[in-house]
Amino acid sequence: MLMPRIIPCLDVKEGRTVKGVGFKNLRDAGDPVKLAQLYDKQGADELVFLDITATIEARDSMADIVYAVAGQVFIPLTVGGGVRSENDVQRLLSAGADKISINSAAIQNPKLISNAAKRFGAQCITLAIDAKKDSSNNESGFSVYSHGGTRHSGRDAVAWAKEVQERGAGEILVTSMDCDGKKNGFDLPLLAKIAQAVDIPIIASGGAGEMEHFKDVLKLPNITGALAASLFHYRQISIPQLKAYLQKQGINMRITEKIDDPSNR
Repeated sequence: MLMPRIIPCLDVKEGRTVKGVGFKNLRDAGDPVKLAQLYDKQGADELVFLDITATIEARDSMADIVYAVAGQVFIPLTVGGGVRSENDVQRLLSAGADKISINSAAIQNPKLISNAAKRFGAQCITLAIDAKKDSSNNESGFSVYSHGGTRHSGRDAVAWAKEVQERGAGEILVTSMDCDGKKNGFDLPLLAKIAQAVDIPIIASGGAGEMEHFKDVLKLPNITGALAASLFHYRQISIPQLKAYLQKQGINMRITEKIDDPSNR
């Protein structure tokens, strides 16, 4: 079983890291390359880079920034945004990504998951699910959205998670649109439903506001990663502090020795 992972997320727009609430009201959070360097030094287990407007703008992800980020970190790098074909997967892997996150294109063409997993290996394919509560959905009560959370896909979140596992995705990144940026905690009901439905690793995203939230989500079955953005970008919690806390709570973490932690200066 995978050791629990702490994963900072770089949501990038026009070459800058940004962060909002519920996918809206974006504000600047810094240079993505410098932030990537910081998180690598602080002991992050992985890093996620998402070009958040590539799909809406119908363009490719910024391979030049991916290349720059990949050259500064020694931890696994997942890249997403604007991935529409196997060629896009190849291009980003060649730029230095270790895993590729696919979202909107997979909803439109589910065979992309199967074909990419077969060609590059399941370990390279992360399927991203942006989900939101939906009272009209009588299946799980959560629906999937695409194009940066702007379009209702008509798909049920749990049913879609099952399908992407069957199609060969190696892991699932689940972001709660309801909780994103609000810092009230991860969407445990959503995550629990998906975790019960699939066997592949799940990364939880959206809602982290304090260290206890990470403890709560990482104790759910199949949740092997917890992702956050603004908490780390704005230095509200440092990765070393978080890992030390989780270790004391009985959650085994990868601890990096002699971490350069700016919060201790």
